Amino acid sequence: MTAARITVNGKEAPIAPAAPHTTVLDFLRERGLTGTKEGCAEGECGACSILVARPGVNKPTDWVPVNACLVPVAALDGQEVVTSEGLATVEAPGTPPVLHPVQEEMAVRGGSQCGYCTPGFICSMAGEYYRPDRCAHAEQGPDAAEGTDNADAEHGPNGFDLHALSGNLCRCTGYRPIRDAAFAVGAPTDEDPLARRRDQAPPAPVATEYRQDDSAFVRKGTLAETLRLLRERPDAVVVAGSTDWGVEVNIRARRADCVVAVDRLPELRELRVESDHVEIGAALTLTEIERRLDGTVPLLAQLFPQFASRLIRNGATLGGNLGTGSPIGDSPPVLLALEASLVLADADGEREVPLAEYFTGYRQSVRRPGELIRAVRLPLPQAPVTAFHKIAKRRFDDISSVAVAFALDVEGGTVRKARIGLGGVAATPVRALATEAALEGRPWTTETAEAAAEVLRGEGTPMSDHRASAGYRAAMLGQSLLKLYAQTTEAVPS
Repeated sequence: MTAARITVNGKEAPIAPAAPHTTVLDFLRERGLTGTKEGCAEGECGACSILVARPGVNKPTDWVPVNACLVPVAALDGQEVVTSEGLATVEAPGTPPVLHPVQEEMAVRGGSQCGYCTPGFICSMAGEYYRPDRCAHAEQGPDAAEGTDNADAEHGPNGFDLHALSGNLCRCTGYRPIRDAAFAVGAPTDEDPLARRRDQAPPAPVATEYRQDDSAFVRKGTLAETLRLLRERPDAVVVAGSTDWGVEVNIRARRADCVVAVDRLPELRELRVESDHVEIGAALTLTEIERRLDGTVPLLAQLFPQFASRLIRNGATLGGNLGTGSPIGDSPPVLLALEASLVLADADGEREVPLAEYFTGYRQSVRRPGELIRAVRLPLPQAPVTAFHKIAKRRFDDISSVAVAFALDVEGGTVRKARIGLGGVAATPVRALATEAALEGRPWTTETAEAAAEVLRGEGTPMSDHRASAGYRAAMLGQSLLKLYAQTTEAVPS
């Protein structure tokens, strides 16, 4: 096993002597790459964003922006990273660097004042700049007028999706010039080295066993090896994107004797659509799932834009979101409504557990020591009427006060089947069983919706906290069903 190393801006560097819990952010700054900043240390501000070469959806490699403050540097062993400093190019020794097109547009359009957040914005913008399917629209050029088919308030005429910046905050410049810069960039040129890099495969996963003193970061090469290790070390912390564990390390100063990474295991990164179900690997990132499914599971398609930010979705996984057992995770209500089941694996084999039977208490589940989530299965066909309503203080990048997912089969004006998943109203994510019973077999009418909404207000055991009162949460449950009814029965303009 070779010494752990990471390639940063084209140069290889050893990870040692960094401690196993050291974040990529701290590793980079200790090496003088201070464009990467710490703003919040929990993945909410984007000042720390960097680009990582990852397996692509439309090309062999995608340049994926992630939060460097959350990821342990050992998790990037063998991988390739570009920081804001690495975007500019030096054409000849002794000459000043030539700004990257994204940097150039930010400069000329006044996208920076104090500059603290700017390198993070630039890395997130560069990730979107190099997105291959964005480039398919970029032939319109940077001066294309708004009002074209692919331009709206959140999408530029150059195909730039402003949601790519939903995880980046700016406290002084104001967002309009940043938006102007994003909507002005053109397509990468044929000479662009980072654009050409997309046509080659990303670095292959490497087995890692990085130890220092009494702590270790371990990534095995196969699922079988990982499960044997977890049998020996049931106390190990299992991480994928580290979007949850990274916060624990930074904010609560938690440390683990052994961290086991599963994000690169091929057995956890498959996505298959069968005749009777969809199987989603537990280590696929939410961005990868979103782009591979491409809207074929409408309820998931509604979830993804509301799940944290693009930076978080580039690292977060369904396995991680379910593994933490949080009652306010956004994916469990949706998966409950979709009647998902989980494939749990340990060294002795696999078992399938309905998600409705998975949670047993606050951050507790039926998962045994040494067992991990291998995949999520969604039965087919899907319910035709679906909706995900997230009630939060901010539109994006926020924790839910209440989350409600609906999947209804309405045939001939009658509700034949109803599945409703709830988050934020009990110690665990729950199914709204009483409301489902109040809907099934009844006509989809105002009277039925109002009666069922009253039942839904009484589901769960909501509590009052700094996000919302118990009364507000109960009211929002009922209002959510009335909103669904209104959305599904609106008259279509002639």
